[in-house]
Amino acid sequence: MEVKKLKIKLPSGKEISFCNVLEFCYGINDTEYSILQMLIQLKESNEDEISSKLKLSRSTVNRSLNKLVEVGFVKRIKDNKSIGRPKYIYVVQELNSINEKILKDLSECARIFGEILPKNFTFHT
Repeated sequence: MEVKKLKIKLPSGKEISFCNVLEFCYGINDTEYSILQMLIQLKESNEDEISSKLKLSRSTVNRSLNKLVEVGFVKRIKDNKSIGRPKYIYVVQELNSINEKILKDLSECARIFGEILPKNFTFHT
């Protein structure tokens, strides 16, 4: 099953996408998710290739890649073949590493909610 189409059914019955989970935990939007999916398929790429394939501006791609690097899903490697202004190659982290990070971060969210709820969500009788 393709992850983009995966729906997660919440206890309320509402269905959310995996992208919604990444947005909740990391602030990743649809564009960043599309770039991440593309990097997973290609293993590595540069801004120009991503921009061309997804028909996005270089500035949009640059912002999205910076976000993916910041959250630790992608690493930036200086392209030593580039002349002049430095260019970079973007490589997706190992999928097992990303999966472990997401599970750890979701567990941490659950722990935080577990601490907050009893203090802030009480019924008065």
